[in-house]
Amino acid sequence: MNLNMGNEPAARQLEKEVEPFLEHVLPLRSGHGDARWSTRRFLRVMKFGGTSVGDAACIRKVIEIIRRGSAESDLVVVVSAMSGVTNQLIETATQSEAGDRGCATKILEDLRAQHDTALKALIHPGPERDRIARKIRELFEQCERWCASTAVLGQLTPQMRDSISSLGERLSAPLVAVALAAQGVASEAVDATQLVVTDGYHGAADPKMDLTRERCEARLRPLLQQGVIPIVTGFIGATEDGVLTTLGRGGSDYSATILGAALEADEVTIWTDVDGMLTADPHLVPSASTIPEISYREAAELAYFGAKVLHPKTLYPVMQKRIPVWIRNTFASEKAGTKITPGGHAASVGAKALTAVSEAALITLGGPVLSGVPDVVGRALAAAASVRTDVLMSCHSPSCNHVCLAVAAASAQKTVEALRREFARDAKHDGAEHVTVDSTVAILTVVGHNLHLVRGIVGRAVDELSRENVNVIATAHGSMERNASFVVARKDIQTALVTTHREFQLCVLNLPQESRSEAQAL
Repeated sequence: MNLNMGNEPAARQLEKEVEPFLEHVLPLRSGHGDARWSTRRFLRVMKFGGTSVGDAACIRKVIEIIRRGSAESDLVVVVSAMSGVTNQLIETATQSEAGDRGCATKILEDLRAQHDTALKALIHPGPERDRIARKIRELFEQCERWCASTAVLGQLTPQMRDSISSLGERLSAPLVAVALAAQGVASEAVDATQLVVTDGYHGAADPKMDLTRERCEARLRPLLQQGVIPIVTGFIGATEDGVLTTLGRGGSDYSATILGAALEADEVTIWTDVDGMLTADPHLVPSASTIPEISYREAAELAYFGAKVLHPKTLYPVMQKRIPVWIRNTFASEKAGTKITPGGHAASVGAKALTAVSEAALITLGGPVLSGVPDVVGRALAAAASVRTDVLMSCHSPSCNHVCLAVAAASAQKTVEALRREFARDAKHDGAEHVTVDSTVAILTVVGHNLHLVRGIVGRAVDELSRENVNVIATAHGSMERNASFVVARKDIQTALVTTHREFQLCVLNLPQESRSEAQAL
């Protein structure tokens, strides 16, 4: 079948959300025209991920970074749950829904012991340790009640899933705050349900920025003026009516930039366990190197197409205000990391980095039943959007009676169900299955600037991959000339990444110019 391939859904979504931010920017931060900005301290939002707060030893490193940072600027700190805790909480919820209360209870007991151990290692016996211990106990007792209700109903509602999965951040924020206070740094744990106002879409809520801005000014600004560092729970928010929501997995990055935009911060720093944004996943491509500076658009593309260092929506809130975002390593804080700015390196043309969705699915909609049906492609994309599925690639036959959508594997089931609902009436007279799924694929994406100026970028990649016996199932070249994607078998993704990284010489991308020329000549 001759397929017309394209990254149009991804391109349209990014262009729609990014362009308004970049075309209608506020004046540069030095020119706000408000006298209060001439005297206020530099304001930085710091976010620490799950590995950064993974145990007491890690939290001590975080405390030192915050302590040093507080001497230079005002700080707002956002924290994730301890590494692995959110996954465990979701497993608890799933086991409760299945009626396995014993398994759920055991997981909660282990998690409580983990947090109690960290507290005892961080804080000497006394009233403050007792206060946080009570807080930990109360949160777990509340979670046990939620799990019991889920078991009785035999159903895990989206709202209940959000409530249970939010527990990790609500545990880590008080731990970090009390550990800071023990080092003489004034701090206060703040629940983001008091700050981040969202819509009611559980599991992937979007912020309402005007209301969020009002609440941040009312709740956080007074703390900053008093010299108190707010330690805010990442990942969560609440509707206007106070119903808890979550921003999606990895949403603490998003929380940090939402708060940064709401407070008009000067900078946001995402502290994680890697040295910045890299040219590829170093676990799969050993020669991957750190990118010193990258543009909002390029970083957004990398996040959208699977780079786990950033939540896909992280950059949207800060774009309008041109707030720079740094990615730095908690465990190698002496390294500069990656700076994300409006323009990045303006002179940089061509491939800059690779990313991959290792667990993807290719959904095919089609068959004779769809012959003559109008707007099949548009309806398919709308159905995917209705369940908030990010379509990473799309393709269709010239007659449009076959449409393929590439999505993350985790989104495949809900997308298939949405497609079946949308086309049920068209298919009612046809006994054949009209929606099928291949869940054994992965997507490799090359991201850069003005890729159309790089001669034969898709052909070069396909030729090199074929030499390594990697079959390219489909290709797509984004309309914004910032990405080119390749669908391959999941078993081949590491070979595909290493091969493409070598072909575009990304391992020498960040060397000094004279060294780069020498390396490219080898």
